[in-house]
Amino acid sequence: MIRLIGTALALSVALLVALPTGAQTSHGIAMHGDLKYPADFKHFDYVNADAPKGGEVRLAANGGFDTFNPYVVKGRAAAGIGLTFETLMVSSADEAFSEYGLLAETVETPEDRSWVAFTLRKDARWHDGKPVTVDDVIWTFSMLKKKGRPFFRYYYANVQDPVRIGGRTVKFSFTGGVNRELPLIVGQLPVLPKHFWEGRDFEATLLEPPLGSGPYRVKEFEANRHVVYERVPDYWGVNHPTQKGFSNFERIRYDYYRDTTVSVEAFKSGAFDFRRENTSKVWATAYEIPALKDGMLVKKTFEHNRPAGMQGFVMNQRRTKFADPRVRQALSYAFDFEWSNKALFYGQYVRTRSYFDNSELASDGIPKGDVLAILEKYRGQIPEEVFMKSFEPPKTDGSGNLRRNLRTALSLLKQAGWMVDPKTKKLTNTKSGETMSFEILLLSPLFERIALPYVKNLKRLGVEARVRTVESAQYKERIDKFDFDMVSTGWGQSASPGNEQRDYWGTEAAARNASRNLSGVKSPALDALIDLVISAPDRKSLVTRVRALDAVLQWQHLVVPHWHIPYDRLVFWDRFGQPSVTPDQGTQFLAWWIDPAKDEKLSQYRRSRKKSN
Repeated sequence: MIRLIGTALALSVALLVALPTGAQTSHGIAMHGDLKYPADFKHFDYVNADAPKGGEVRLAANGGFDTFNPYVVKGRAAAGIGLTFETLMVSSADEAFSEYGLLAETVETPEDRSWVAFTLRKDARWHDGKPVTVDDVIWTFSMLKKKGRPFFRYYYANVQDPVRIGGRTVKFSFTGGVNRELPLIVGQLPVLPKHFWEGRDFEATLLEPPLGSGPYRVKEFEANRHVVYERVPDYWGVNHPTQKGFSNFERIRYDYYRDTTVSVEAFKSGAFDFRRENTSKVWATAYEIPALKDGMLVKKTFEHNRPAGMQGFVMNQRRTKFADPRVRQALSYAFDFEWSNKALFYGQYVRTRSYFDNSELASDGIPKGDVLAILEKYRGQIPEEVFMKSFEPPKTDGSGNLRRNLRTALSLLKQAGWMVDPKTKKLTNTKSGETMSFEILLLSPLFERIALPYVKNLKRLGVEARVRTVESAQYKERIDKFDFDMVSTGWGQSASPGNEQRDYWGTEAAARNASRNLSGVKSPALDALIDLVISAPDRKSLVTRVRALDAVLQWQHLVVPHWHIPYDRLVFWDRFGQPSVTPDQGTQFLAWWIDPAKDEKLSQYRRSRKKSN
């Protein structure tokens, strides 16, 4: 899970095509099992359908933007631009993976899910009043696959060009064997207006407000400075059950800041309203201001049941120095999580050991039963440790003394052909004479306090590591081209993993610029395990197959694992109302609203503080 132009003759023939019999038509589709919400549902359980509309919410983004087209490689897309576009279907936040029709009124698919057909809603409209059509769907699919980010060509690789079935129905057929997720993947297709883009270069940066069909449209902007979205007054989907209770703000404004440190200070001064805090030190220390004590600033955690995914220092195996897994494993022994958690993170984090932590999908212990049966087929192609040990990242006592870990690291490095030169004191390859030297690429200076102690520990191994923090445009370009040695980043995971795993760990993705296979791993066994996950016929088999994939990923030593928390850290000025239910996927901010009474109280408080100062 994540998120076509034919000839005139082909389209005319398609009008005569009829859908095969024996397929099921529904208002939605679940990856496995049944849908939670029936056909006549009024709204999702985690919204307030009667939430008041109005007011402006101010948010923050870092870096800059120079395009309103988020679907191509060129440029940095404006924050929030997804508010203007809509998809054929939309996911619920309280199910593992289910989608309900949005632009599509119904979805039809056979038992084997070898194709899917969507019938568009008659009332779905672009912001200029024109209807959303099958031609728009076909054109969008063609543009994304031919000229969009490389991800789309890969994600839709097994999806054939769609064909029109009658006036409002479009059919997608699939190749490549069983892939139950493909109907849902196509359901995530963002639909763009063909008549707006004709005559424009789809691959170029776009600094013109785009035409969409979503609840918001661009009202004003200044590139790299700010963008304001306004709620569309005659939005076609305002009463749609998947949209009820959302999009309550009249305007949403994003202001851009140079970096996180500047944005935190701006937030504390009241420059914007809501912030998800991802830095433990900032969470623990930065918000102790009078407004917090006075109850005008809210600092609160919200629990969730999302898989944690994997974050870590990712080693680029395209660099020969990282090709040997023993080298990658050795570098893990130089990272002292326990000391970092105590000294830097205020004890807030749990060490990440699985690529699917905080979920039933995580592999834990030595594989057995059905998981072992799967892995036995690949014995000799995957690390033997998979069958012998339960993976655990290196541990310390938290004192800062990791001498034992460094000895283990040096032993692994020696096995891999690396020794510390007694004259230079540098870790050197005994065959090539290459010294172990690399750069850790960062986007935020806040992460330097974590990377620099790691660099210090690496130096004790004879490793020359250095930290480089770059601005967002350069960072994006280097990541897209795999122009890095080591980078601190991660992979998010859903409760229903599928085709996106090919983009994360697949052999083909390793050679494709802008893919998420940042480590550059190439393994036929991983490719086969990913295919098994994608073809899982039910939830039970999906869990088993993901656990098998996870066990192998752990022992590939792709990363120096970091940490996670099973909750969201939110800080916001007390002007909002919130739904009473938080779904499994966590807080849904767009289901919040501005509470007029709270807003007035906050305004009075700020006026009084201004007078007193």
